[in-house]
Amino acid sequence: MADAQTTPYLVLARKYRPRDFSTLVGQDAMVQTLGNAFAQNRIHHAFIMTGVRGVGKTTTARILARAFNYEDENGRRPTLDLEKEGMHCRAIIEGRHVDVIEMDAASNTGIGDIREIIDSVKYGPASAPYKVYVIDEVHMLSTAAFNGLLKTLEEPPPYVKFIFATTEIRKVPITILSRCQRFDLRRIPADIMTGYLEKILGQEGIAFEADALAMIVRAGEGSARDSLSLLDQAIAHGGGTVTAATVKTMLGLGDRARIIDLFEDVMGGRVAEALTALRELYDLGADPQTLLADLAEFTHLVTRIKVVPAAADDASLTPDEKSRGRDLAQRLPMRALTRAWQILFKGNEETARAGNALQAAEMTLIRLAYAADLPSPDEVIAKLSGQVLANAPLSPPAPRGLPSGSGGGGASAARIETPLSVAEPQQMSRPQAIVTTQPQALASVQPQVVAAQPQVAPVQQPALATVASYKDLIALATAKRDVLVKLALESQMRPISFEQGRIEVALAENADPGMIATLSARLQTWTGQRWLVMVSTKPPEGMTIRQEREQRKVEATAAAHEDPLVKAILETFPGAKLVNVTVRDDEAAPAEIAPAPIEEDDE
Repeated sequence: MADAQTTPYLVLARKYRPRDFSTLVGQDAMVQTLGNAFAQNRIHHAFIMTGVRGVGKTTTARILARAFNYEDENGRRPTLDLEKEGMHCRAIIEGRHVDVIEMDAASNTGIGDIREIIDSVKYGPASAPYKVYVIDEVHMLSTAAFNGLLKTLEEPPPYVKFIFATTEIRKVPITILSRCQRFDLRRIPADIMTGYLEKILGQEGIAFEADALAMIVRAGEGSARDSLSLLDQAIAHGGGTVTAATVKTMLGLGDRARIIDLFEDVMGGRVAEALTALRELYDLGADPQTLLADLAEFTHLVTRIKVVPAAADDASLTPDEKSRGRDLAQRLPMRALTRAWQILFKGNEETARAGNALQAAEMTLIRLAYAADLPSPDEVIAKLSGQVLANAPLSPPAPRGLPSGSGGGGASAARIETPLSVAEPQQMSRPQAIVTTQPQALASVQPQVVAAQPQVAPVQQPALATVASYKDLIALATAKRDVLVKLALESQMRPISFEQGRIEVALAENADPGMIATLSARLQTWTGQRWLVMVSTKPPEGMTIRQEREQRKVEATAAAHEDPLVKAILETFPGAKLVNVTVRDDEAAPAEIAPAPIEEDDE
């Protein structure tokens, strides 16, 4: 009894750590591949294990080291049959064998650490058949360390084996990966993990509830080490038993059902109830961003169940998620679920950046509640076309509840078609009335009649333009807001001749020749007739429209400086200068065309 009290407690993750491939959980594909390789004596000299934390990368490396160095009374031989311990197995399991060197690359990242390995590779194993180097978190090595390892890794001595483990396979250089056999260790499925935990609890003699194990498996996310650590914590928290109530409290899942209630309130349009529930969860210590993430996760679950009904049978789901998720999947349309996902995803980002996370979360829920019952694109098109669908409202309704039968006693929506009064004009069509009722106050609600929409007038096609001169063409390009054509007409072309359907221009230096075809196409679109735009073969003479405008402005500025009133002002106010002169050109700037921006002159 005294020994039991003084013996240090060994956590479940270490006590039940697999010691051979028969006890390795959830990695059957890798075990089969290695078994075939050992049976055919096609054993590679370098392996790399990748996967999320806790799936068994380092454990697999130690088991492989045992398999390489297996030796019993029948001699030395590599084998995967490790049920019986060999001469070197116990020391390898306990991590103290001189020929199995384990190194953590997270704390030994430099080229100096790799040089020690390169130097020791020259010497053979002390007692085991092979010298095995296990490097954990190999992606943490520096570039120089990787480069120093390349040659040895490609052509090691026959008595050396390398085993690498990493959670970030993409950070490992391709030159390293090409020299290794790669094994991707998968997340352990929920059903396999549940059976594994049940077996351990049976060996420990601890009572448990199935719902509690389902919560632990889900929180473990396919990691054996994480699941065993949570199981250890649950045993301690429950005083030697594992119950759903204690696991909920331990994992913070006690409000999981309240998240579903919040989801139903929001999707039912009950904004006040949703905000009250959010505030209560916030007061209990819940993070607003986490609450939105939980809502998005449940939205994804309901959508999956709607698409794949068998998803509701997942062993990691709680009873509430299974039953209520299946019910909501049957009653919520796909458009409402996909819209909810988009709003929650965007709201999560906004909440992360907001100064007040609770306010941002509340605005997200309000947006979602009012958008939960927006019309579909088909309904919008029908309304814009003047067609009223049988069950579509004519105006955006207030948020409505889920269809009848929703959990939590939500609001219901009834649509009643009523004729107009006798006094209304005969040409008015019959509208559709929408009556929104709360179950607790049916008698006090009055129907709201929506006025019929007027007939939509046919869209008038714009009249085609008429161009009589080159300046009319510039004005037309300005009215059409075609900046490229306008600039080309003013700065890159100079008119030579102009008649209806035919224009001849001279191109300025560095002009874009492609604008000729563009101008011809624009003219056909604007006027409805073909135009021939020709480039003159004569050398360009004279100035473009813009050059003429600038020349007139220079002359006007010079004339303004000679004006007696301007001279008197400049002499009275030392340091003053004339910064702008506006040149009036009624022909170049018709009344219906906005004038060009005034340019400033520092002179």
